[in-house]
Amino acid sequence: MKARIKWTKTGVLRFIGHLDVQRYFHKAIMRAGLPVTFTKGMSPHQMMSFAAPLGLGMTSEGEYVDVNFDWSYPGNEMLSRLNAVMNEGISVTEFKQVHDKEKNCMSVTAAADYHVSFAKGYYCTEAFTKRTEPFYFQESIPILKKTKRSEKEVDISPMILKIGEQGDGIFMKLVTGSSENLKPQLVMEAFCNYLGYDYHPFAFRYHRLETYLKKDGILQPLGSVGWDVPEMILPEKD
Repeated sequence: MKARIKWTKTGVLRFIGHLDVQRYFHKAIMRAGLPVTFTKGMSPHQMMSFAAPLGLGMTSEGEYVDVNFDWSYPGNEMLSRLNAVMNEGISVTEFKQVHDKEKNCMSVTAAADYHVSFAKGYYCTEAFTKRTEPFYFQESIPILKKTKRSEKEVDISPMILKIGEQGDGIFMKLVTGSSENLKPQLVMEAFCNYLGYDYHPFAFRYHRLETYLKKDGILQPLGSVGWDVPEMILPEKD
């Protein structure tokens, strides 16, 4: 069976990278004694696929991972077994079964919600929160996008699906995925350029709220395609 697991990343664990998170889950599943499925062949490994990687230093309450199991305890027991071996800063909040033919969460990720808060001592918060609308409705939002191999100017306007004031910070819904991906850091750099400010990368705190897939043209949380596991799922007979 394939399960889609929702999890959070907070506290000091926001400073561990994506590869370390993968290793962390591999070990946690083994410590929890869960019947994870392994690939066949000379070098077997756990059948596991993560959604869009979270940037270093960011926190989240909307992360997802797909894991295949040979069989399963009821969903609430799978959650409690996992949480019992998790360190402070990572916890699992949903355990849902999905169809085996469902595409993995990495390939279907389409968008994500973020909340951006402000560190003290850098900017006047209201200079940003009160001008999200004129920033959003610009005809184009050009920004220099850098990669390991090159840099080029891109228009990120089509990839900002929504932006606005939220509490003492900024809410944004951005295109996120393997084909197109917009980081919230790039949006805030463009926002600083729009306001005529120097960009200070440590002036902002980023928190991912939810991650979405697109079904029938509508954005839905990645877990929406799954269902609860109310009772034990026995292993299939050969």
